[in-house]
Amino acid sequence: MIEACRTTPRPVIVFDLDGTLLDNRPRVTRIFHELGAHWGAAHPDAAAKCARVRDEDIVYGIVDNLVKAGVEDPALHDEGFRFWRDRFFYDAYMRYDVEIPGARAFTQACFDAGASVIYLTGRDLPNMALGTFASLRDLGFPIGVVGTSLVVKPTFEMPDAEFKHQVAPAIERVGTIVASFDNEPGNCNAFLEHHPEAKSILLDTHHAPNPPPLAEQALVVDSFVMGE
Repeated sequence: MIEACRTTPRPVIVFDLDGTLLDNRPRVTRIFHELGAHWGAAHPDAAAKCARVRDEDIVYGIVDNLVKAGVEDPALHDEGFRFWRDRFFYDAYMRYDVEIPGARAFTQACFDAGASVIYLTGRDLPNMALGTFASLRDLGFPIGVVGTSLVVKPTFEMPDAEFKHQVAPAIERVGTIVASFDNEPGNCNAFLEHHPEAKSILLDTHHAPNPPPLAEQALVVDSFVMGE
């Protein structure tokens, strides 16, 4: 991949963020701990269970996480979901994300080899763009310099897959697309539809339930740690 960046004219590599470059489980954990403090004396058992949640406990769905933590009351599921929703998708909570192991070094190596780096994410412009930019900067990713771009959804309501499907063709304006990395099989497949000559790479971390089958042309990796 690094050699392709050096030898391809105006190379471009596209990276998704959540579940690809960034691990957002600490963001969820933080919200669970705040939820526990919020429930406090009103729901002491559920509050204590939320306070014990750790990053490694987090799975995909918020209700699934509540059940996994031992919170069984459907009314608390609804309240917990609203509490999570009102925090997870906002700038102030982006700072709790951490890098996927090796992601920063790999991204920097691609950039240093001459690639333009595009962060293409389902995060939205009104609520998450500023926090995302600051998070990438603080974690040491190349951002805010010539050869990098952060591309976000125009609105929260727009489905992520629809947004990426619409934007993918325009990436050619930047240069020659070498590869795209994403944790969602459907997004990897969509990228191949628009750019069959480029590599579409699934980072095997976590993804939404019931994904479509991954296209045969797609590649799968489980780490950005170079040498693995």
